[in-house]
Amino acid sequence: MKTKIVIVGGGTAGWLTAGIIAAQHRSENPQTQDVEIVLVESPDVKNLGVGEGTWPTMRDTLRQIGLSERAFLSCCDASFKQASKFVGWTKGKGEHYYHPFTTPIGYGTVNAAQHWSGSVKDSNFENWVCAQGTICERNLSPKLPQMPEYAFNLNYGYHLNAEKFVSMLHEHCVGILGVNYLQGHVANVTSEPNGDIATVVLATGESIEGDLFIDCSGFGAILIGKHYQIPFISKQHILFNDTALALQIEHACDEVPIASCTVATAQKSGWIWDIALQNRRGIGHVFSSDFTSADEAENTLLRYVQNDPYLAKQEITPRCIKFIPGHRSSFWHQNCVAIGVSAGFVEPLEATALVLIEKSAQWVSEQLPRERAAMTVLAKRFNKLTLQRWQEIIDFLKLHYLLTERQDSAYWREHQQPESIPESLQDALTLWRTQAPGVYESDQRFELFSSASKQYVLYGMDFITAQQCSGAFAKKEAILIDRLRNETRHNTEKLLSGLPTNRQFLHKIRSS
Repeated sequence: MKTKIVIVGGGTAGWLTAGIIAAQHRSENPQTQDVEIVLVESPDVKNLGVGEGTWPTMRDTLRQIGLSERAFLSCCDASFKQASKFVGWTKGKGEHYYHPFTTPIGYGTVNAAQHWSGSVKDSNFENWVCAQGTICERNLSPKLPQMPEYAFNLNYGYHLNAEKFVSMLHEHCVGILGVNYLQGHVANVTSEPNGDIATVVLATGESIEGDLFIDCSGFGAILIGKHYQIPFISKQHILFNDTALALQIEHACDEVPIASCTVATAQKSGWIWDIALQNRRGIGHVFSSDFTSADEAENTLLRYVQNDPYLAKQEITPRCIKFIPGHRSSFWHQNCVAIGVSAGFVEPLEATALVLIEKSAQWVSEQLPRERAAMTVLAKRFNKLTLQRWQEIIDFLKLHYLLTERQDSAYWREHQQPESIPESLQDALTLWRTQAPGVYESDQRFELFSSASKQYVLYGMDFITAQQCSGAFAKKEAILIDRLRNETRHNTEKLLSGLPTNRQFLHKIRSS
């Protein structure tokens, strides 16, 4: 029996979801194809055009849906992302730290952070435990040009042109993976007697029936919000930002460096993202309208741009995006699943939007229900897992704000107030004051942020964990860490001398 999936909405969420499901359930013989996918996209809805940073998970996603990495890098003006760099978050004086994609030395065998916290800190934490921060400072590539596609010396994700990425996915899904594409505005939704969606009806009058409907309609949330009225839970009392001003600016010339990380620079009432592609940079100011005006935020953004000699001088007008940080109370209701912004959005910090799309689509694809009774069970499990993920994201993002020492504005002071900190995060901080985050502290198989990520943020922002390393076992660990640190220093020197810059690597890809 064939299962028909109707995806409402295109954009990154819709086409990634279509590609992930279609690639897994594709059959070379159309007669044995057991999944049919229809994607319905309104011509009136413009792609947000932001969300241009990914996690390393995107490498596996691209490979699984059958895209060439070289073609992707060229078609989407893409570049490498190896880390997030946080500037001014701790003291507001230009200091910085990295959250790299490479795990600390000995991760899973020994907790190096526990030893670093009690040592004489002769360097910042990420340099102490891995090479990637140093590599990012030099704008180097994570791999050698002769390496196979998706292979690497250092773990990496991408920066990409969101509009070109959507176009590439669209072409691949329709031309190679057999996704059926319809363009039209959803004007109505009809229901089965049991409350399931029976059809979506286009403005032309055409009805599209399906077994499973996936809402990728963004902030409009046509199915999960407008049709089913699933409540939206605001998290603005925890994460204050509710507005973003976005710009796309060309490089000053073809030879300027291409950063190997997303740069997040703290401001008095928010922060500025900076994402370097091959031909331009995506720069935006995300802020809280409760603490500053749109005009003040725009002036802050324009000063940032004007002070950068690597950017072309041009007339620019930021695009304004308003949002309420939060998520739905449930994400799979009846025979409808929300994926992407229709399910929720908090803010662009740590690029969680795309990875949630990937993870949600992969889960649905792996657990695709074949009978209606099974769908009810799967919906409960999906809702439980997705709610845990949202809670995890909110806690992790809040961690960046509450650890600050900044007292220069009400925005930063309010982020440090206990009433804005979730109880789960307060409990974690109590634990982390006595022991560094470790691999055994979580029992979630599908967690998004490992203890390694938490270590990079905690110790990048000068958090102090009590020294617990003593006794014979600790001495053996210390000897192991010394050896691993020596290996890291040697590896760093080797990479510094051998890796090309991002621009050199990407130029070679385009010219080959």
